[in-house]
Amino acid sequence: MAQPAVARERLFALRETIAKLEGKPAPALAAAESQALAESGLAAKNEGVLRLPLKIPALDEAIDGGLPLDGITEVRSDLLREAGAGSGFVLALAATLQRQAEDNQNASLPVLWIADTVSTMEAGEPYAVGLRDFGLKPDLFFYASPRKLEDALWLAEAAVESGVFAATILEVRGNPKLFGLTESRRLSLRAKASRRPLFLLRQAGEEEASSACFRFLAAPAPAQARPLPDGTMLGGSIGNPAFHLTLEKSRNPALLSFLLEWNPHDRRFFAVSRSADPRLPDERAAHSGAPFSASPDRPDRKKEMGSLLAFARTS
Repeated sequence: MAQPAVARERLFALRETIAKLEGKPAPALAAAESQALAESGLAAKNEGVLRLPLKIPALDEAIDGGLPLDGITEVRSDLLREAGAGSGFVLALAATLQRQAEDNQNASLPVLWIADTVSTMEAGEPYAVGLRDFGLKPDLFFYASPRKLEDALWLAEAAVESGVFAATILEVRGNPKLFGLTESRRLSLRAKASRRPLFLLRQAGEEEASSACFRFLAAPAPAQARPLPDGTMLGGSIGNPAFHLTLEKSRNPALLSFLLEWNPHDRRFFAVSRSADPRLPDERAAHSGAPFSASPDRPDRKKEMGSLLAFARTS
């Protein structure tokens, strides 16, 4: 890195000397050279970056135009009972990749899901019928569950480096010691070299340093009722899955939250208004207002826990 910088400084000094001999203002020439160098570097950077836009303007702007297709995107859930939200969002991203390939008239590449045994014990395994209903192609979906986390990491590196898969999903539980910043950095380099995305799905995990370009906190959100052709809502129905996403790691200084609905038929996301009430009109209160205050005649303290006998002692 030092040698190109020295060569660049020598080149600028030589051009400055030539400018003095020709009677041109050297500071203006240096400023023009710096501006041209910056513009060329920015153009090369934008040209070489692969992105997956989610077609949500506010979200795409926050993630610099889309998710990187040559890096790591991390999706985590706070609790294990919310594993479905993280899994659903990652699967929706994989389905979006397949749709993008079809729109560009390219052959769809398969998706590989790698999960260690610990995560599958609680979160479960993908189901082929559910994958099809969610917008994915089961014949282009591969699943692997190594017994050890070391094997899962090795398989993820090999899958990303091969470039065979449109996306590789690595599912881990919590924050294992065997998967730290060093392993994350190695996976990031593999993704950058092969220009393939890696989605890190961390179930019931906390925030930690990683080489992921972006990190989302996924939580379930209430789904809307299914709309009918006449514009009314189908009573007692459950609509498309919805996600409450919080962008935790990005270039933005503050956390950003989004409510997204996944349409498996169109295989794309739609923004959901925060003011939308998922309940039907007949399920809502007729008069909205403050709830009743608590009863004042309740006991001031809870009774102590102890053993209770149903009958009196006979002896």
